[in-house]
Amino acid sequence: MSFRSFVAIIGVLGASTLTAAVSMSAGEVATSALALGASAPKAAVKMKSVDGRQFSITDVRGKHGTLVIFTCNACPWAQAWESRIVEIGNAGIKQGVGVIAINPNDPKKVREDDYANMKVRAKERGMQFPYVVDATSDVARAFGATRTPEAFLFDAEGKLVYHGTIDDNAREPEKVQARFLTDAVTAVASGAVPAVQETKSLGCSIKFRSKS
Repeated sequence: MSFRSFVAIIGVLGASTLTAAVSMSAGEVATSALALGASAPKAAVKMKSVDGRQFSITDVRGKHGTLVIFTCNACPWAQAWESRIVEIGNAGIKQGVGVIAINPNDPKKVREDDYANMKVRAKERGMQFPYVVDATSDVARAFGATRTPEAFLFDAEGKLVYHGTIDDNAREPEKVQARFLTDAVTAVASGAVPAVQETKSLGCSIKFRSKS
């Protein structure tokens, strides 16, 4: 589905209809995607952050949960949601939820997704959490991630409790009615299970690095 098509759908459907269209049961999610209740794979893999330090998913684990977001610089979907992703991530840290943004894209395929541009975007947006390079794309592969952006939220026990998109309107934030990721982070921070646990991930396809 293209970005334009998604915006067209939003313009036609009401909030309740769109929520139903976006929300998915576990059986409708690609079989390669990480299942609800699973632990984060490759959690100990160190990845280079925009500040030059190395972080793993385990390193950023929060008291109440951990949010892992696969994203990038160039994708128009990622750009449209970027401010909200940063807002959710920065707020999550204050609520005891660890956050890490991971760029799995190969900059040889999309030049704008290189490390230099990551540093620029992180600074411009005021990211207070690590934005790291998945240097082999193997972390994304292990998660079964296919899109940018794509969110995976784990609870205090390290179990996956939300997987999917950010909200129901990428282009027009003022018209958002279903704040899937915000609501999920708020639930996890309070020790609750998110009301919506899976939604369809919408975005650009990940430009995976070639396996050596």
